[in-house]
Amino acid sequence: MGPPGSRAPLGQLSRRMGQKKQRLLTAKRHQAPPDGAQISSSKEPRMAPPMTPGPQRSIYFSSLKGHPARLGSEFFDQPAVPLARAFLGQGRGPGGVPRAVSSAVRPGDEAQEGRTLRTRHSVLVRHLGDGTELRGRIVETEAYLGPEDQAAHSRGGRQTPRNRGMFMRPGTLYVYLIYGMYFCMNVSSRGDGACVLLRALEPLGGLEVMRQLRHTVRKGAASRALKDRELCSGPSKLCQALAIDKSFDQRDLATDEAVWLERGPSGSGEPAVVAAARVGIGHAGEWAQKPLRFYIQGSPWVSVVDRAAERDAQAGHRPAHEEF
Repeated sequence: MGPPGSRAPLGQLSRRMGQKKQRLLTAKRHQAPPDGAQISSSKEPRMAPPMTPGPQRSIYFSSLKGHPARLGSEFFDQPAVPLARAFLGQGRGPGGVPRAVSSAVRPGDEAQEGRTLRTRHSVLVRHLGDGTELRGRIVETEAYLGPEDQAAHSRGGRQTPRNRGMFMRPGTLYVYLIYGMYFCMNVSSRGDGACVLLRALEPLGGLEVMRQLRHTVRKGAASRALKDRELCSGPSKLCQALAIDKSFDQRDLATDEAVWLERGPSGSGEPAVVAAARVGIGHAGEWAQKPLRFYIQGSPWVSVVDRAAERDAQAGHRPAHEEF
């Protein structure tokens, strides 16, 4: 390097003038056009696409780009019996609209849609605080029809702070405590006081976490490892496995960030669904025998199998609930 006053400072000045001229030219090329449209400069930080973009809403599904479709609020806006069946992947017609199981699909309906939506089951997703996602296919449900239903918590039209979720918009969770220690999770449907109880899931993801969660609340045989089919084979078991408690009461399945429903992949055919009497409602008189429990026939994940109801289904007997 030369001493002060040598040619080095003149060279640096020349370079700075050249850089300034270059910046002026660059700025001119990147001027905003007169119509107000914005063009990003190459030096501006560029935001990457969000990992979870906002929902692209359709009538029955809130599609998340790059993710399975989340069930939208309109899906839940149907009477309890069709909703209970729709959770299992049965009873959907063109456009995903749930239909009565006895209704025939008109020729060309599925061709117009380009796919068969009625064979898509529902997957319950639980997002834990650490980012873990637990998933399970719904394989068993029970329908509760509202004030007329003597087995429903809303029988006679009674409304209390405890059962308020049953009277809220379709898709609202109604979570209640039984025996002072177990929780059950219901989803409100169309009609005041009507809802669907989620009875059993087929675990699809996060099974080891489910096993740990079940282990922490089990009272007996705690040393025995639970089999996969025992993780969610009952309404309280699935709440334990998914860490569902009273804090989830009155949440909206269509918008909640910790629990939601997704449509599963398309199947090759509509599942065989058994309609049987509900469980544990012997006090409900004639309503105790009404076939308002639904489960996928042959699934090893259901809580209780009703052989008589399965024989009736195979014989083609019409379920009494279709008269409602």
